[in-house]
Amino acid sequence: MERSKIKLMLCAGVLASALCSASLSFAETQWEKNHPRRDQVNDRLEKQNARIKDGREDGTLTRKEARKLHREDRALRRQERRYARRHGGHISKAEQNKLNREENAVSNQIHDEKHDGK
Repeated sequence: MERSKIKLMLCAGVLASALCSASLSFAETQWEKNHPRRDQVNDRLEKQNARIKDGREDGTLTRKEARKLHREDRALRRQERRYARRHGGHISKAEQNKLNREENAVSNQIHDEKHDGK
């Protein structure tokens, strides 16, 4: 009886471990695996979009400020797509770096606008 409980617990542990490993490997989509540079750029744009939305909701950004920041992020997303069209769906490291510098500028604007006068 004791031995069967140990076997059952061991099997449950192995199964749990296998499920965790499987879920981690599926956490990243095939697109993300095939386009890591674009994924990184787009993830940053999504986070900035959320920061802008949060700023509107908590009142630290005016409607006008949020619209301007969203416009700049949309322009970056369009630029990322233009780069990708040139290279069969991929962007170069130099293009990623350029987009990151531009995202940094927008990120700083979000911060400055949210903390302006505070």
